[in-house]
Amino acid sequence: MASIESRIGAERNVSGAFRPSWQGKAGMRPIRIREASWPADRMALETVRREVFVKEQNVPRNLEFDGRDADALHWLAFTPKDEPVGTLRLLPSGQIGRAAVLSAYRGRGVGSRLLCHAIAVAEAHGWGEAWVNAQYVRRGFYAAHGFIVISDLFEDAGIPHQRMLRRLNRDARPLQRVT
Repeated sequence: MASIESRIGAERNVSGAFRPSWQGKAGMRPIRIREASWPADRMALETVRREVFVKEQNVPRNLEFDGRDADALHWLAFTPKDEPVGTLRLLPSGQIGRAAVLSAYRGRGVGSRLLCHAIAVAEAHGWGEAWVNAQYVRRGFYAAHGFIVISDLFEDAGIPHQRMLRRLNRDARPLQRVT
């Protein structure tokens, strides 16, 4: 099995913290990703999600903040000036969601790195699969990370979605099913 560092595109630096393998390459802004805590990092997590989902996509605030964040694992992406620019959560059911990257930072691999962190943690937990309710227009992003469409089109918060699944470990324990 590949190391967690190779699965998330990072390597450990001298202090033992992860450093993205592309960090420092010419023309790339170094973005730092770390696991976040809902109580401690709530403001940063909410700021990014509010900007992307509530303001940009007109998702009602009560749907975006659904009361499930305290039970989730979260990741945040930061600029070198410690400005939050991306987030993602992983629920105990194996659902990856609330993946959001501020518009100025899209297309730079931030979302991919966040997703790779969540996949690596799900694999490390021994889970057999991870899934996402992907916005229809974002299916290609998830497909590029090994997710396959497993549902018909449905609407969530007024936005077309499809459920996508990625198989992880062969010898995995079953996950709690969500309908």
